[in-house]
Amino acid sequence: MTATGPSHRPPRRRPPRRGKPIPDAPRRVAFDLLRAVDERDAYANLTLPGLLRGSSLSGRDAAFATELAYGTLRGRGTYDAVLTACVDRPLHQVDPPVLDVLRLGAHQLLAMRVPPHAAVGATVELARAVVGESRGSFVNAVLRKVGARELGSWLAEVAPAYDGDPLGHLAAVHSHPRWVVSALRDALGGSLEQTAAALAADNVAPEVTLVARPGRAGLDELLEAGARRGAWSPYAAVLPGGDPGALAAVREGRAGVMDEGSQLVALALAAAPVTGRDERWLDMCAGPGGKAALLGAVARERGALVLAGEVAPHRALLVRRAAGPDAPVVVADARVPAWADGTFDRVLLDAPCTGLGALRRRPEARWRRRPDDVAALAGLQRQLLTGAVAAVRPGGLVAYVTCSPHLAETRAVVADVLGRRDDLAREDARPYLPGVPELGPGPDVALWPHRHGTDAMFLSLLRRDA
Repeated sequence: MTATGPSHRPPRRRPPRRGKPIPDAPRRVAFDLLRAVDERDAYANLTLPGLLRGSSLSGRDAAFATELAYGTLRGRGTYDAVLTACVDRPLHQVDPPVLDVLRLGAHQLLAMRVPPHAAVGATVELARAVVGESRGSFVNAVLRKVGARELGSWLAEVAPAYDGDPLGHLAAVHSHPRWVVSALRDALGGSLEQTAAALAADNVAPEVTLVARPGRAGLDELLEAGARRGAWSPYAAVLPGGDPGALAAVREGRAGVMDEGSQLVALALAAAPVTGRDERWLDMCAGPGGKAALLGAVARERGALVLAGEVAPHRALLVRRAAGPDAPVVVADARVPAWADGTFDRVLLDAPCTGLGALRRRPEARWRRRPDDVAALAGLQRQLLTGAVAAVRPGGLVAYVTCSPHLAETRAVVADVLGRRDDLAREDARPYLPGVPELGPGPDVALWPHRHGTDAMFLSLLRRDA
């Protein structure tokens, strides 16, 4: 982890005042976000915009609050290891709000360009306001210990030696749970070097990627609005900063925010040939609607129609907003489908998963997920993939997609379903992502943030025998 983010000093000293201390707004917003994540299992990317609007933060203050909050969530594992060395009791005995204040202070001291006296002083002021005067003294003492050394020096003390425990070392240095490090290593063929690169990429905030929905918005329109061309998808544009909603194409639904990896796996399904009719496509688990909107636009240009299925009514509404007339939506459980077997020519199953491939976007997920989640989700994924195969006609294609590289959610699920059917064949998906390097040995495709600048996406193409 390296120093990042804007510097931010506390307000100028004022004469002593009576009453409760008032912390500066950016640090208070960051604290409120951490508490929402801990207390309500809130999603940081959905909660932070409302907190920023509610506090009227903009510009540098909003950027500081965002980096402080997201950086603290990403670095929590590392900071907890450092705090363990600075606190005279087990961390689980420290009240959670106090611990969140300490984590915010540790991030400022060890990974931001905030002067140490400002980081300690402003964080103590925050502590006095949100957890009380007596806790402020405790926070002050602990943060002075944290700030006595730089991050590299702390890691040399708190991280296990690489030679003796490489997974433990990578977990501490890159702030990931050990089981996640192990899962990424397995998915990367056992390479510790590649694992380290993937972990480091998880700790880099991604830029906003847009998709120009074909027939509704041209890529040139996004480029003229200040975006730059994406690396791989013909419809991708990268917005270097600012609010995507400020672009007319996004406001009007002709373009949307969509990771380039998500674009690629959807486009691969559309590009692979099918035998015979090619008129009916299905997005089985369509919420929140990005892939359904892209596939719907592609299908419309080819005279086909996409049906979007989503089990949760509130997510079905999001699909309707994203896809508009290009993909009619039905609220349905894909395990008890609202369609007859063999109805569709192409089926996309973007299966519910742990989301380990999107940790750079959802940093709190690495601390929220548990190994037990994998087994529970893998059972659901098998059921859904079995339903997807039933929904496609002979000669048609199923794309099994996860935003997780975990082998139990990817290759194991596909192998299990293939092993129980004699009418399925695995298609080599790599030719349908032209120009994209390092996709793995095939026939499945693996996208990675450290290789492709995308979320870690898995794609398997399955063809039902004609």
